[in-house]
Amino acid sequence: MSFTNFLETEILDHVFAGAAYTAPTTKYIGLFTAAPGETGGGTEVSGSAYARQSMAFATSGDTTSNSAAVEFPTASGSWGTITHVGIFDALTSGNLMVYATLTASKAIASGDVFRVPSGDLDITLN
Repeated sequence: MSFTNFLETEILDHVFAGAAYTAPTTKYIGLFTAAPGETGGGTEVSGSAYARQSMAFATSGDTTSNSAAVEFPTASGSWGTITHVGIFDALTSGNLMVYATLTASKAIASGDVFRVPSGDLDITLN
């Protein structure tokens, strides 16, 4: 996963300039049909029962992974082809903190459910 400019700036300001940064207590995973980037953007899924889902993490060494499975609501219409995921600091709006390309894109049609198994989303610093 890649950090966005937002999170990079917050970390640098916190560590090197002593500026306060309060990490969000809840993080949310969002799904994209077009790539986000360093400044955010991309095309996040909307409508058809889509909503970002909360995601908890556990850290070991230089890697943090989702500590529990995440399941999105059943799509009530097409969500398109999911190509990217992102972690946000809010359920709606908010700031995109990290993003990644899926290893395999997934088309979501009406009646489908998108799932992320426990431990399948890794964020590594090295």
